Amino acid sequence: MALNIDIELLKRFEMGLNTLHPEKSLIPAIILGYGEISTVFELKHEGQEDIVYKRMPIFDTHQQVEHYITIYNEYNKILLNIGIDIPDYGSATITTDKGNIVLFITQKKLMPASFGNRIIHTVSDNKVYQLVLNVFRNLKKIWDFNKQNADIKIGVDGQISNWAIKDFDPEKTDITEQTKLFYIDTSTPLIRKNGREMLESELFLKSTPSFLRWLIKLFFLQEVLDRYYDFRLVIIDIIANFFKEGRPDLIPQLIDIANNFIQKEAATYNIDLIQHKEVQSYYKNDAFIWSLFQRLRRFDRFLKTKILMGQYPYILPGKIKR
Repeated sequence: MALNIDIELLKRFEMGLNTLHPEKSLIPAIILGYGEISTVFELKHEGQEDIVYKRMPIFDTHQQVEHYITIYNEYNKILLNIGIDIPDYGSATITTDKGNIVLFITQKKLMPASFGNRIIHTVSDNKVYQLVLNVFRNLKKIWDFNKQNADIKIGVDGQISNWAIKDFDPEKTDITEQTKLFYIDTSTPLIRKNGREMLESELFLKSTPSFLRWLIKLFFLQEVLDRYYDFRLVIIDIIANFFKEGRPDLIPQLIDIANNFIQKEAATYNIDLIQHKEVQSYYKNDAFIWSLFQRLRRFDRFLKTKILMGQYPYILPGKIKR
């Protein structure tokens, strides 16, 4: 079902946006959550209650935007075709009076309590284990697709906060093998064709200081991208994410569940079993990379607003608890 996107409303929002305090904008933005790259929000305006937005002012040309939207739509269609459920989605592009190009990625709003990172704090441990196993089984659909297609591969950020229970009932949160999930993090469309990344990934470095982008690209960008195409690393990432989400007590059992899944349901992929020490090591490295990235973005904001006395075009996440 298509979302009702009001272009004129988005133009007014952009004209009156306060990037430091989005809630104080001419049309207030209610922050719903923070990712490593983007901020998810809804607009406090009539008719916008069922839509969430990701604002992306990272494009220099309309050609870049058109390419991105093409890849974004293709990524969503592939997920749907292989049996990964996603919420209704869309996109809208506006150009400001100053010529700035801003893309808004849109998605149907889901009940906050239905998201995996909320669920793991509200249900029994056994239900959490079933939830994660269901995530693994959804991910296998992606690697089955990759295995069957020599010229095209898709990647995914599988962490638990990127999944939500479909048809969620807050009065009865039962999680079984039949529980269906939504995957919601489709705004970074990871597609490789004949080994070439379709997404212009360097666009996401624009919110870091220009004189340091080469360093980030050299040491971090490829490593971060590659992990999303590696089944084993995606599984490790999901488990390691439980440190960040405040449930490290579940990690030993999650490793056992993952290894059982690897040996039985994903045996054809010949994935090495996962060890607890490498989950810990992975999390420390991941936390370092993203903490550094956020510090550099905040430094860039300081330079542009306090030293150069200019405008900063990005809405940055607040402090992310790790």
